[in-house]
Amino acid sequence: MRPRRGPGCGCLGCGGGGLLVLALLGALAWFVVIQPVREFVAGLNPPQTQSQTQGQTTTPDQTAGTTPTANAAPLTQSDVQKFVRIRRDVRAALGQSFTGLQSVWAEVQAGQTPNLLQVVNVLRQAGSSIGKARTAQDAGLAREKMSAGRYAEVRSGVNRALGVPDIDFAQAAQAIQNGQLPNLDSTVTAASAREKELVAPFRKELELTAAVGLLGL
Repeated sequence: MRPRRGPGCGCLGCGGGGLLVLALLGALAWFVVIQPVREFVAGLNPPQTQSQTQGQTTTPDQTAGTTPTANAAPLTQSDVQKFVRIRRDVRAALGQSFTGLQSVWAEVQAGQTPNLLQVVNVLRQAGSSIGKARTAQDAGLAREKMSAGRYAEVRSGVNRALGVPDIDFAQAAQAIQNGQLPNLDSTVTAASAREKELVAPFRKELELTAAVGLLGL
């Protein structure tokens, strides 16, 4: 007669073993995917602070990284110059995490669409410095007297002039945190002649830091 397996046999078909495997998979998903994404989103969107001014409550502008409006004003030379100075600050704040971002960016430039694992790896590497990068961006916006919404519009125009695909890992992180699969399809929108003309003097520098745009910064 075939001996009966005990409850601790470790067989995947047994209830105990199956639950153990599910627990391990759940832990793996948490530490490998969910936790890095949550840390990234928390760093990208720091807690809002409120201040009372003459009875009115104000909150910081948290629209950086959002989708630019369809009726955005055309780029100006001043816009591009301000963007370049802010981008320098953000690049410096990212530090060593920019290296991994560049590797993925090189593949995107070669026409490859990043997969979910690559996205999560980038978010994990940027997790420790994304808060510093966002703080540097906010400081730059204040210094240059540029709104976060306008910055996003200028970034979109600069990306078009550089031929940068419309991939935003920040939006991908938000989707993953909400339990959704991110949209990683990359499309390149044609730039206007004026956009190319304005970006041309800074093209070499902006191409070197274009990978920062993948983080919605």
